Amino acid sequence: MVRTMTDSGTASGAAAGERAVARCDVLGVSPFSDEIDLLYRPWLGPGFIATVEAISNWMRQAGMTVRQDAATNLIGRYEGTTPDAPALLFGSHLDSVRDGGRYDGMLGVIAALEVVAGFHERDERFPFAIEIVGFGDEEGSRFPITMLTTRSIAGVLEEDDPVAAFAELRDGNGLTVEQALARVGLTPRGMAAARRPKDSVLAYVEAHIEQGPVLEAEGRALGVVSGIAAQRRFEIRVHGMAGHAGTMAMSLRQDALTAAAEMVLTIERIGMAGGDRDGLVATVGLLRTWPGVANVVPGDVTFTIDARAGTIATRDRAVNEILAALKDIAERRGVEIEIIPRENLDPSPCDPHLMTLMETAVQDVTGEPARVLVSGAGHDAMIMSRLAPMAMLFIRCEKGISHNPAEAVLPADVGEAVTALTRFVRLFADDYSKTQGRHSA
Repeated sequence: MVRTMTDSGTASGAAAGERAVARCDVLGVSPFSDEIDLLYRPWLGPGFIATVEAISNWMRQAGMTVRQDAATNLIGRYEGTTPDAPALLFGSHLDSVRDGGRYDGMLGVIAALEVVAGFHERDERFPFAIEIVGFGDEEGSRFPITMLTTRSIAGVLEEDDPVAAFAELRDGNGLTVEQALARVGLTPRGMAAARRPKDSVLAYVEAHIEQGPVLEAEGRALGVVSGIAAQRRFEIRVHGMAGHAGTMAMSLRQDALTAAAEMVLTIERIGMAGGDRDGLVATVGLLRTWPGVANVVPGDVTFTIDARAGTIATRDRAVNEILAALKDIAERRGVEIEIIPRENLDPSPCDPHLMTLMETAVQDVTGEPARVLVSGAGHDAMIMSRLAPMAMLFIRCEKGISHNPAEAVLPADVGEAVTALTRFVRLFADDYSKTQGRHSA
């Protein structure tokens, strides 16, 4: 295979890949995690604050000015040849799920940082600025909502019904969003001030591990994303009757947990019945019982539903079937059910022109046509697409494992990603200059 490392070159690209992986590894342990023996970096926790400080220093070393916006997003800016020019944004998230991997989200930020560091080293600038955004809260691992700070910067925080009362959402310790923000001198109302004017952003680009097995199975380091699947999330609360495990007759029980267990299996059945149709998946990722002791019949259960598909029609058809089935189970078992919508995200197609530029960049680096694939996982890019045209680059990860400490990438693959992103910026700059020339003619 012929490889045309036309930008950073094989040696510098490989070094950038090694450095990026090493930095992600540094950020994968204490003090950049709230747990000693595993990676857990929730929004606004001690690990998150330490991570912001470390990346801020690396951004400054790469010639960037650094700030945090009113939603706590970390923003590094590499100025263009024209002061205050609009920016090409790169980004991903800094937070992690509990017991997560070191590269989900973080690698997109650090790989972009390597791209800018390369430009800074060569004193290379463009007619636009380059900014890197480390989003504060993509995973929703602390509060029951995702991409809260991404919505802020995209200017849709107050437009999305599910986040209308986000200030009162509570974490596992009972702390509200409002209280957590107050600890760092910010307010929920002030988060709306993070909104970026549309004319200040040219495009948004996100590099991310694939979180799936396709690239590895095909022996490819990189892939170009065509779009992100539609998602819906719900919180389900089942209310039965708690009672003594030794004295409450089986025939008289209103056991919230056994009702929930049947519901969970029903969700799995409906998800599997779709086969591979439009990438339909349905997941229960969290389940809590109350009072949660060995000798008491559970009186209350809370669990989540995460349903995704490549189209709204397939997703909503499955969701409607699931919710109807849950209501039937609740009625048959004599328990009450609350269904609380938490997320409703439409599919997000990538911008066709940016995709073409990214495909060209990947082919220039790898020597073969780019593999194009759909993302079943959600990303900050799906919210940012409401602010600006967006594109995504996938990086191969071992066995497609993610949200797991076994998450792994090859430094050589990351080096190719840095080289491809560097190439993309130059292609974007050529295209931008031609467009500006036509406008001025």
